[in-house]
Formats: sequence, structure tokens, C-alpha cells
Amino acid sequence: MQDSNNDAIRTLAGWLQSATSAVAFTGAGISTESGIADFRSPGGVWSRHKPVDFNDFLRDAEERRRFWTIRRESIPEFLAARPNAGHDALARLEQSGRLVGVVTQNIDELHQRAGSRRVLEVHGTAMRVHCLSCDKRWTAEEMQPRLEAGELDLLCDECGGLMKSMTVSFGQTLPADVWMEAMQWSRRCDVFLAIGSSLVVYPAAELPQTAKRRGAKLVIINRDPTPLDEIADLVINAPIGATMTAVMAVMNANG
Repeated sequence: MQDSNNDAIRTLAGWLQSATSAVAFTGAGISTESGIADFRSPGGVWSRHKPVDFNDFLRDAEERRRFWTIRRESIPEFLAARPNAGHDALARLEQSGRLVGVVTQNIDELHQRAGSRRVLEVHGTAMRVHCLSCDKRWTAEEMQPRLEAGELDLLCDECGGLMKSMTVSFGQTLPADVWMEAMQWSRRCDVFLAIGSSLVVYPAAELPQTAKRRGAKLVIINRDPTPLDEIADLVINAPIGATMTAVMAVMNANG
């Protein structure tokens, strides 16, 4: 960690030390440090494939095949990934009682694998598949052999309904219960950590602004500048894992 960030690390450690209801909001940046490519980055999935709109998925078998082709490509990367120091730090903060939980834009379940118990997935998860009609569920790991065998228009063996990964596609509404709870956390938190998010995707980017308006300290940890830097109380442009490792070390040293 560069010397220029030392003051910011100590400041953040102090805020988290006294926090009782901190909230973390995470984006693709925390997962890229586990080897998962950002969908939007050059070479990412969306640079090679146009996203499948939800309504097109429902009406067009060819679009469903395209959807599952993309999933066939991405699932192995998700399965191979492992939580990194950033994920681990957030899990420990939750266990200490300082962090209410994690609101994530990511669909890889790395937070849960790191030990976080309260995770709100505003964009759903790619690690599970369900029937859109009867809600029967499968793991992505179970589905991958079928996809690799060329089965690209999956139908439920229970009711014959369309199967889809439990991600929120373009044109599909965010899960209302998840969004309402995320807003409640944001309104009530004392520190809001925006980690690895470009903060340009709405409505998710409303959460840090809501927290700031309600009096929380807004901290942004991201490789690149974001549109909300100017309203943040603290901005750290540095790798997430190294930053959170340093913050936890200061907290441990302080007792």
C-alpha cells in the first residue's frame, strides 16, 4: 500500500472500528481480483456477445440458445474463482458485528463462499438456475454438462416451463424484496462502503447516494474515479484486496 494511502487507511479503519451498522456495496472490481472478468471491460462477455433481453428470452428460442451459450462460456470461470482478501475482510467485518451485510451487483456468490451470511444480490446469481413457471431449482454446476452437450433451450423436467439462470437480465425488474431491504440498509447505515463499482448502473447507484443523504460516511474504494467521488467522504483508488487487508491490520492493531 503506497504511503499516500496510509492516512486514508487509518481513517477508514477508525470509522469501521466505531461502526455498528456499516453496509458494503460491491461491484465487478472486487471479483476481477478473483479472476472473473468484468462483463463490460474489453474482452469481457459483453464485448463478445450482445446481452439477451428478458422479453426476447421469453419469446424467441434462438435468443434462449444465445443466452445459454453465454452462460456455458462464463459458468466455468465462476466455478473456478475463489474469494479474495476483499471478500474475506467483509465477511470478518460482518462477523464482528460492525457490518450489517453486503449488497452486491455481482452474480458469482463469492461473498457467500467467503463466509458472508447477509448478502443481497440485486442482480441475482449465475450460480443457480430455476424454472420460470414452477421455480424448481438447480445449481449451475449441475447444468454445465448439459450445456456442454449442446442442450441450449432448457425446459423444466417438472412442468415443462422455461429454465433460466437466476440473474436479472436486461428488461427484467430487480427483485422487489431484495431492493427494498437494500434501501433500508442504506437509509440506516453509519458507514457505506462502495467497493469495486463504477457507480454508473442504476438503480443500484442510488444506494450510496441514499446513505450519504441520511448521514452515513460514504467511502469509495475503486481502481478508477467514479461519478460519486465528489460527494464521498473518502475515496481510495487502489486495489481492493490490498486496501482491505491494510484496513483490517490497522483495526487489529488498535484492538
